[in-house]
Amino acid sequence: MIKLRCHCGQVEAEINIHTDLEKYIRCNCSICKRKGAVMSMVKNEDFKITKGQDKLNLYQFHTKVAKHFFCSICGIYTHHNPRSNPAMTGFNVGCVDQINSFELNNILINDGQNHPLDKKN
Repeated sequence: MIKLRCHCGQVEAEINIHTDLEKYIRCNCSICKRKGAVMSMVKNEDFKITKGQDKLNLYQFHTKVAKHFFCSICGIYTHHNPRSNPAMTGFNVGCVDQINSFELNNILINDGQNHPLDKKN
């Protein structure tokens, strides 16, 4: 179990990790490019807000399927549910004190600019 915390500490979550996190990603979609966060993913049932649910704001755009959450006090992106797999929760690795995102190697790039759900027939 690891803990996630926004900058001001008003939002906290517990993340149930069954093994070491093996996959870290950055995304080049329009919102992720701007927030620049390193993320990892867990199943929704392995991510639980334990404090500050009322402090979270939701941001949605384009197809309004993905849900991007951020703290309404400090503005930090904490987690999201991607439209490609809403059963998963992506979380901001920078909000986990036990992980130094500046020491991570081999961070995968998710090609959100060419999202398969945006393809036209």
